[in-house]
Parts: sequence; structure tokens; C-alpha cells
Amino acid sequence: MPSPFPGMDPYLEGPLWTNVHTQLSVEIARQLAPRLRPRYVPVTEKRFVLATPGAEDGVAVTTAAPADFRPDVGVARSTPGGPPAGGAGTAVAAAAVPPPLRMATVIPVPVPHVTVEIRDAENRRRVTAIELLSPTNKRGGGGRREYLRKRRRILLSTAHLVEIDLLRGGRRVPMRGALPDVPYFVFVSRAEDRPFTSVWPVRLADPLPTMPVPLLAGDADVDLDLRQALAATYDAFSYDLAVDYTRPPPVPLPAAEAAWAAQQLGIPRRPAAPP
Repeated sequence: MPSPFPGMDPYLEGPLWTNVHTQLSVEIARQLAPRLRPRYVPVTEKRFVLATPGAEDGVAVTTAAPADFRPDVGVARSTPGGPPAGGAGTAVAAAAVPPPLRMATVIPVPVPHVTVEIRDAENRRRVTAIELLSPTNKRGGGGRREYLRKRRRILLSTAHLVEIDLLRGGRRVPMRGALPDVPYFVFVSRAEDRPFTSVWPVRLADPLPTMPVPLLAGDADVDLDLRQALAATYDAFSYDLAVDYTRPPPVPLPAAEAAWAAQQLGIPRRPAAPP
């Protein structure tokens, strides 16, 4: 069953994204493979980035507040050379030791990242890197720093770079000017045209674009139908059964987009509250 949205499905941006990222990257490579023959081959490269779980990662870390501890027995102080305070017969009790708290510590978890690389079939050199961005690429911290280092190495090389950003949260890739205020983007940086980059802004209601994937000089671009790739991934892994469309998406939508999404899903709009 296809997604109810013509382009990016905002319900895929939450806990499902790690799986969507992996499967969509593989589907992109699968769709490109026959178009690249015989001179090029697509290769999927997987690496793991350590991410620290937290509320912003979609994994809540709860901490328990200390309880109001009160000793079960009294403690009397004795005076030198005399009976213990409190009168004769009063024993001096040891201080009660409260039980330890049981709390979860924060441990980094490995998050898989898949890059599609187009390589020259003869020499196996990287011609184009296709990056599908993930939350760890877009938040502050080690994951973003690692991605920006990798991105800088590619931009300083002779390889082309394609970046697909289908996530509304987090920071965009660095650009000299301000990007349009839309939720999704596709960036194509051709080695021979840097520092300039072709940018496709994509609104929620827009179909995902068919984008050119550059190759070596003298060879024509190949087209990647991103909408078709996402639709094939959605159908193959039955995301319609994994998503609860009766609830708001995991990453909240602005009011206007939320109303449009409800219309796409056939959810009746609530009447406005009386003044």
C-alpha cells in the first residue's frame, strides 16, 4: 500500500528513520545500478557513528529524584565522662545508611550510516558520493563533527557530492547564504562547479524530485527518481503497517502543514473553538 503523501512522508522521520535510511540508501543503489553500466558501479558503504541517547535523539533518559530519606532510628550524642544524652539506658545507635539510587547512565550507541558511492568500474575510484542525512549528521555533537569532516574531505577532492535531507529537525548543511524556509532539500555539488551547489527546496506537499547524478567528465548525468525510490522502499518494507496515521507524526508539523497532512489522511478537521 503506498504512502498517503505525494512526497516525503513526515511519519517516517521518527523512530523508523534508522531503518528507512538504510533501506532507502540500498534502493537508491539498486535503481542506479542498471543506468550506470558498464562504466560505473554503485557501492553501499556502512559505517557506525556513536550517538549519545537523550530526549533529542528520540530516546528518553529518565532520572529519579532523590527520595525524602528519614532514619528509622534516633541517634544520640554522648557527653564526655557522663551518660549518653537522653538519660540512663539510652543506647547510641549507628547512623542508618540509605539504600543506593538505581539510575540509568548514558552510554553511546552505534548508529548505522549508509553512503552510496559511485565508482569507476575499472579503477574503483570514487566518482560520486550520495549521502542520505540522518539526525546524527544534523545535531551538534560528535556525529555532526564526524560528518562535516567527511563532507569537507569530499568537497576538497575531485568527487561529486549529493546530499539528500529528508529530515525537518536539526541543522542544515553549511551554505554561504540562507536557505529557503522549506522542510526538505536535495543538494548536488559538482566538483568542477565548486563552491556553487545546485539546491532543490522541497515542500511537504511537493513530490520528491528526479535529480541528476553527475559522473566523470564526458559522461552524461544519470537520473535518480527519488520519489520512486522512496515509494519502492515504503512498499517493500510495509511501512504502512508500521506507522500509526491516527496519531500526530513523531516530529510535530506546523499548523498549516498539520492541517494539510490531516486532509491527506482523510482526518476531519476539528471546528474552531468559540471565541
